[in-house]
Amino acid sequence: MPSTTAPSSSTATIIVPMLCNGKWQTSGSSRQSAVFNPSTGQVIATVPLASKAEVDEVVRAAAAALPAWSATPVVERCRVLFKFRELLLARFEELARLVTREHGKTLVEARASVQRGIEVVEFACGMPSMIMGQTLPDIARGVDCETVRHPVGVCVGITPFNFPAMVPMWMFPVAIACGNTFILKPSEKVPLSANLLGEILTEAGCPAGVFNIVHGDKEAVDALLTHGLVAAISFVGSTAIARYVYETGTRHGKRVQAAGGAKNHLIIMPDADLGQAVAALQASAFGCAGERCMAGSVAVPVGNVSDPLVYALCETAARMTVGPTDTGAAVDMGPVISAAHRDRVAGYLDTARGEGAAVALDGRRDIPAGPGFFLRPTVIDRVQPGMKVATEEIFGPVLSVVRASSLEQALDVGRRSPYGNGASIFTSSGHAARQFKQHFNAGMIGINVGVPAPMAWFPFTGWNQSFFGDLHVQGTESIQFYTRQKTVTTRWFASAGESHQDPVWRQK
Repeated sequence: MPSTTAPSSSTATIIVPMLCNGKWQTSGSSRQSAVFNPSTGQVIATVPLASKAEVDEVVRAAAAALPAWSATPVVERCRVLFKFRELLLARFEELARLVTREHGKTLVEARASVQRGIEVVEFACGMPSMIMGQTLPDIARGVDCETVRHPVGVCVGITPFNFPAMVPMWMFPVAIACGNTFILKPSEKVPLSANLLGEILTEAGCPAGVFNIVHGDKEAVDALLTHGLVAAISFVGSTAIARYVYETGTRHGKRVQAAGGAKNHLIIMPDADLGQAVAALQASAFGCAGERCMAGSVAVPVGNVSDPLVYALCETAARMTVGPTDTGAAVDMGPVISAAHRDRVAGYLDTARGEGAAVALDGRRDIPAGPGFFLRPTVIDRVQPGMKVATEEIFGPVLSVVRASSLEQALDVGRRSPYGNGASIFTSSGHAARQFKQHFNAGMIGINVGVPAPMAWFPFTGWNQSFFGDLHVQGTESIQFYTRQKTVTTRWFASAGESHQDPVWRQK
């Protein structure tokens, strides 16, 4: 099997293979994309971008494996996942370091993301008890009724660059535990972690064709969205692409869940513990270099807490260490994913100034020397709700501050947002927390929590333009998404010589 990790040489690169029907094979496509180490700017791998014909080959392999896998008892399917979990733990550090190498997360962040993915595997291991149907005997005289869950078929996961291991594990463990076969199309920016997951799952005993990996860009995505043998699509990415995936997939008869972008608000009340709030905002806004859909990107201080909050945030964020994450040195924040993305994020600072906001902490200052893709934490103060930095997903280490005079005004800031992923409030008032929980326009709410992302046992419930579909990833909704329900109504008649009467014990 070809190695999924980059070679030790600083100049050599590898060609990233795809996994089809249990075999690693190199795409014959002439179109290729470079994989960078964001900390150094070096190319560490080259990933061929699969053609439509190669996508068709992978889909047909998944379809061919479906009958045997769906007929495999759910307990046996979960034994593969138990082994997968065991091997993930054994290779935990290897996977975390690979995430750091190809994405740029700090090692602490990479480890945390891998752990969150493993928790979904653990959730999926309990599928025998969660996939049980319901039975009601004698729903009418001599008539019994039951429900049974069946897999939907060939499922596809299209995943983003920002969590190379975690987001794929949001999807395929539940899908294959439910009896489906699966095709993973990871971001071409971070294909190595996905391949390592495929290597580990294969080692765990996953049958050929049950789990497949295809690398590519829009051509591959479109081939998957329109293929007649694909039944369901799971997607995580930007709102524009999420909408496209949802509309294209559903138009071609697919079941689709598409998680999009976000503009998450963090409300700070005057009675909040300022030290705890600042620490939570710092982690939320600048953790993972701001490249996550649950990042706190708009702080909304209420009343007289505004000036102290902005001062404390700038002072704290300015002390954060920023630098390469693959050298072993302890840093608070690593690079963003690419030079183009760095320049895009930095451009918002000039946009903000042009719209009348004040750049209180400029992330372009004192950038680490070298070719890596670095920015420092940025705080933009006195932002108005209609400005671009308040309404557009920046996806970088930029925190906008929209000042509000009351909780109601803060809630109104949220009502104006086209997104609705997550929001948090920092307060010591139960009344304010209850008002916020009931009325803020978002699907995931935190109270004195910087990142209100749910654990594996709960669904990831984005609203508005942060999600397209009906059933979300994670939790019991993911089981509903990856299965379809059948209701069976049964009536049996007594044959000749058999009694039509109830047993004696039931007559008493």
